[in-house]
Amino acid sequence: MKIEQFEDKGLAHYSYIIMSDAEIAVIDPARNPKPYEEYAMLHDARIVAIIETHPHADFVSGHLELSEAKQTPIYVSGLAGAEYKHTPFDEPAELKVGQVTLQAMNTPGHSPDSISVLLRNEEGKAQAVFTGDTLFIGDVGRPDLRETVGTATATRQELARQMYHSTREKLMALPDHVTVYPAHGAGSLCGKNLSSAPSSTIGEEKRTNPALQPMSEEEFVAFLTADQPFVPAYFAYNVELNRQGAPKFDTAVKQVPLLQPDHKLKDEVLIVDTRPQEQFKQGHLPGAINLQDGPKFETWLGSVMWPDEQFYLIAEDEEKLKEIIRKSASIGYEPNILGAFCTPPQVQTIAEPALDMAAFRANPDQFTIIDIRNRSEARGKQVFAHALQLPLPELREHLSEIPRDKPIVVHCASGYRSAAAASIIAHVVEEVPVYDLGEAVKEFS
Repeated sequence: MKIEQFEDKGLAHYSYIIMSDAEIAVIDPARNPKPYEEYAMLHDARIVAIIETHPHADFVSGHLELSEAKQTPIYVSGLAGAEYKHTPFDEPAELKVGQVTLQAMNTPGHSPDSISVLLRNEEGKAQAVFTGDTLFIGDVGRPDLRETVGTATATRQELARQMYHSTREKLMALPDHVTVYPAHGAGSLCGKNLSSAPSSTIGEEKRTNPALQPMSEEEFVAFLTADQPFVPAYFAYNVELNRQGAPKFDTAVKQVPLLQPDHKLKDEVLIVDTRPQEQFKQGHLPGAINLQDGPKFETWLGSVMWPDEQFYLIAEDEEKLKEIIRKSASIGYEPNILGAFCTPPQVQTIAEPALDMAAFRANPDQFTIIDIRNRSEARGKQVFAHALQLPLPELREHLSEIPRDKPIVVHCASGYRSAAAASIIAHVVEEVPVYDLGEAVKEFS
């Protein structure tokens, strides 16, 4: 028996293959099914089961495409309301894969329809548990994503209570040696304090995970519902898309038009320019948003752009452009892309204004300073005492609140988010210049 972990670093997502006697089960696959198909081919094995621990909010799963390609059943909780052909997988259901047994455990808390999958080895002993978004390494899943989304809904307080019982009565009751394999690691917004470790054990989590320490149910609910990170705009959209089953990955990606530089752009359609900020500031299309390609591009794309909003993409070259389209597809945004360019179209471009740092250091009060970090970051340490707090995921909804009587300086923690925010603000503020403080924020923090 072999367990293989696959990682999508951009989404901090883990998926798994369990292989025994040339039979394979795939758990929580990413949208692109090729890695699992290639693994099966390389090992001369057959995919016999695909298991979804719940309808995911932060990425689009490839379960339906993989199922159709391999004529393989999908197993998911009957509570998920899946609209694709599937086999309900709830307690006490079991599934044989080669010589091992996969046992369904209903573990609601992150969502009402969450399951964990317990692996029993050839001797029938519990060896590993695939916990989806219920139990992470160093954390548990957030309970506030399914209040109005999906077939099964519940308030965050109800889900927090369910999480208390799922962890205490089911997962923590497993033997200490059982290996824990979660669906996400550090960087995911499905929890608030995930570890970068790819796996752990039940015993280690009981000793070190803050959410598993002794506390009453009421204390746990207060702990779990406090200080959760922001919810990106695309999360609810992905839950529904995963419940229905997504279109084929390669087909969807290839349908994005690659446009020539002289293509006429539609008015009022936003442009997402993914080039490095140095290139963007030298010259860009009027109204373009500088959402640079980087480790969390997918999350920020799905936070700044709404799921039903069309946009154009710009990248440095064709290879980078295709990569970014694939990243967009991993959160189901590829139908929104009206077209993609390798370089800005040959129309008038504008350069970003440069901030006079000496004047800013001497008289910061002469500027409207906007802090676009998350609220928890700003509470922890303010950089400028009188800065206006407008977190980047909320910025486009609050642009009218920005004063226009002084030049505007935008900052975050390191420069990535401020580049995006400054370009968004400059799109609507014409009365005064808008400056991105960029990496220079570090000298003030």
